[in-house]
Amino acid sequence: MAQTVLTIDLAALRHNWRSLSANSDTETGAVVKADAYGLGAGRVANMLAIEGVRRFFVALAEEGAALRKALGSGPEINVFSGHMAGDAPLLKAAQLTPMINSVDQMLRHVEALPGHSFGIQLDTGMNRLGMEPSEWSALREIALAQHPTLVMSHLACADEPTHEMNARQLHVFQQMTDGIDAPRSLAATGGILLGPDYHFDVTRPGIGMYGGQPFDDARPVVQLSIPVIQTRDVAIGESVGYGNSWVAQGVTRVATIAAGYADGILRAMGPRAHVYVGDTRCKIIGRISMDLIAVDVSALKTAPDTVDLLGRHQDIDTLAEAAGTIGYEILTSLGARYERRYTGA
Repeated sequence: MAQTVLTIDLAALRHNWRSLSANSDTETGAVVKADAYGLGAGRVANMLAIEGVRRFFVALAEEGAALRKALGSGPEINVFSGHMAGDAPLLKAAQLTPMINSVDQMLRHVEALPGHSFGIQLDTGMNRLGMEPSEWSALREIALAQHPTLVMSHLACADEPTHEMNARQLHVFQQMTDGIDAPRSLAATGGILLGPDYHFDVTRPGIGMYGGQPFDDARPVVQLSIPVIQTRDVAIGESVGYGNSWVAQGVTRVATIAAGYADGILRAMGPRAHVYVGDTRCKIIGRISMDLIAVDVSALKTAPDTVDLLGRHQDIDTLAEAAGTIGYEILTSLGARYERRYTGA
């Protein structure tokens, strides 16, 4: 194998979606923004459409247009950024549903695309996107009279179940939406796990489908296998990599593997990260460089052909901890140079 291989287990992803869907009695959609968190929105969404998903969520109109080409007509594709200036042709041609975030977006939408579907995004305390209570109060009756397909908000702290912000946002969302006829949505993965009070009419799993926290029961979806280019013995006192940041304290067998930060392997994880060869954990040593990483393989009897950075022994959140980040960033950083293989279709 000359190229790093990213294997995406669609059966595991499907299992995770089913498990999250089983947590609620409401409709379960799917978040496939950022190219399905880097795993291929077309492949992922088509598989989920076969599962029965009828609502997909993306960040931008351009993402929605690409997804519509992959999915064809039928499923609803919701755009979190709403109706931005210049979006009208894409929204119309691809039959996308913008989640309107402000009075200005509402005016833009009804003027450019009268009669075109839309949803509403409300701000319940995250202060990121959506109409604040005063805006919504002024626009509510006008907007509801045009039959939005969804009214939604987003939780800021759902990955911390005991955080007081969850109950506060739930209360605000109820105040802003009780009595409306449109479907309501508050819960992504973390919100689903908070329980039925947060589920409303539509849930929107994202990171949990892809094998990440806070969904503890998620099956790993990705495996990243990196080829070994060369192995060598490094003597006591010799250094490895840029800046002489690692110096051998004993004779060390070092493998140089064919990936680096140009492939989305975050440079910051170097001092704390490991790879696996079978069941054996091997330490990354020295600095992660653009295309190469050094690994201590002294514990192995023979030089390996490949190592696994992600797989059954190490998931995206374990790797994220080593990098001081979150599993979302690990997934969405996965590089374009990988050969991508899909299993479980």
